[in-house]
Amino acid sequence: MCRIAGIAFALAAMHVLANTPAPVLRWGYGGCTSYCQTGRYSSPAVVDIDGDGQAEVIGGGGDVVVLNGATGALRYRDASSVRVWPDIAVGDLNHDGKLALVVGRRDGTVSAFNGDLSLRSGWPQTLFAGNEVRALALADLDGNGKLHVVAGGAWAISTGQVDVLAPNGSERAGWPRPQSGDPGYAAGIFNDDIAIGDLRRDGHVEIFVPTDTHYILGLNPDGNYIPANILFGVGKVWPEVGVWVDQAFDIIGYGDCVTPGIGLRPNFAASAPALGDVNGDGRLELAVVGNVYDCSVGNTPPPGGGDRYHLPWLFNEDRSRFAASGYDWSTEPAPSAGAAPLAEYDYALIQDAQPNAVLADLDGDGKLEILYSSYDGKVHAYWLDKTEHGNWPFAIPGTGIHFAAPPVAAELYHDGKAEVLVATWPQATTTETGKLYILDDLGNILTSADLPAPNGDTWNGTLASPTLALLPGSRNLAVVLMTRASGLVAFDLPGTEYARTLWPTGRGGYLRDGRAFNDRIFADGFRG
Repeated sequence: MCRIAGIAFALAAMHVLANTPAPVLRWGYGGCTSYCQTGRYSSPAVVDIDGDGQAEVIGGGGDVVVLNGATGALRYRDASSVRVWPDIAVGDLNHDGKLALVVGRRDGTVSAFNGDLSLRSGWPQTLFAGNEVRALALADLDGNGKLHVVAGGAWAISTGQVDVLAPNGSERAGWPRPQSGDPGYAAGIFNDDIAIGDLRRDGHVEIFVPTDTHYILGLNPDGNYIPANILFGVGKVWPEVGVWVDQAFDIIGYGDCVTPGIGLRPNFAASAPALGDVNGDGRLELAVVGNVYDCSVGNTPPPGGGDRYHLPWLFNEDRSRFAASGYDWSTEPAPSAGAAPLAEYDYALIQDAQPNAVLADLDGDGKLEILYSSYDGKVHAYWLDKTEHGNWPFAIPGTGIHFAAPPVAAELYHDGKAEVLVATWPQATTTETGKLYILDDLGNILTSADLPAPNGDTWNGTLASPTLALLPGSRNLAVVLMTRASGLVAFDLPGTEYARTLWPTGRGGYLRDGRAFNDRIFADGFRG
């Protein structure tokens, strides 16, 4: 009987695979000239930026471009050779009905543009002594409908890594943070490491920033620090409580960095966090993926280094670990087999994977799974029971090493289960192109498509999160990619006219604040 059931399941899976329509290339090489600028980790946006009723596509490698969403033709360009790392944010800064595009660059500048890429008054601003802006998010910090810009800088010092700018570009009082004499520890911010939301349910948002340490900054809008649970000692705040694999070290305040294999703790340099109500109780939790290393060896890549694997953590608003509804994250999940890094910081071999946390309900049970792409060449999905179900993790196919951009998720086919879309890239030593995969809720490949050939490099792929949105002229969803060497690319997704997006773009939405999409209502063009 079991064998018959297994055969029936296999046939059903084959049927789903055979009947899932492949993505159809709509246009490619968007924003390219005679060659394509290098695309990195900046997820594109799809919005009606000029109010004409037609969505435009916005992306940035060095130049920031606004494209006709239907055809990919260029409409506007802000020419620059200075790279864009963080996802381009889009929001109504002044609460006047006019959207702004906010861009952070390697030279430390943050710029706010109008839809035609003319600069807004008061912008650009240079932050972090000209060091690269790696993190960028928008948030209403005062409850008045206006959006502040929260930015993080890639400099390895102990002060001033996070700054907040008003809609007119002026610096907010109480910032930047940390300041000299502040409690706790922090270092550089080397990815989109900002999440913003109301975890305390008091009507005011908080700002959470993992840094290049095993500490996380928890900040109020005025720059003051969020108190930590008394479990960790009287009067402590978030950046005073280090994170270890063994929570006993969190509680006593130090770990064993002498005995090999005992002092395991995460580094959060590249850890873009996410906020979501993981168990459906009305409270938000903070999910963050850390690069676990043996502190007796150091946070260094293989061979011979201390880096072990990526693992997810779940925290409450008071820095305690999530434990509710029969789930207990006071102890960490066990790493999956083969989770060690295949490569780190070896750019002659392959670009680095960024373990951005993504939250989405894959199986339709009302609870959120934690997804991330890792340096082990896999995409992971952890359920609240701290295990990976089905065929997760998804090992990226291909010859040699392949990594994946942070995934996105949607219920594409109106069947109560989510699909996960994953874009990939190959080794730099090959002439391959990456692929776009559509996976089912259990990590099985439904279909895939090759990315266009490179123009300006020997290989092509996608490092940045895809973006799911509606493009003009179709009722089906499209996926838009910022590629390494073929510019912006758009694929139509046939059969998705009744799709529901869950985590549809980098950092969950165009405010880039790390919020799970199904926790709030947007007016930014996504179908919810």
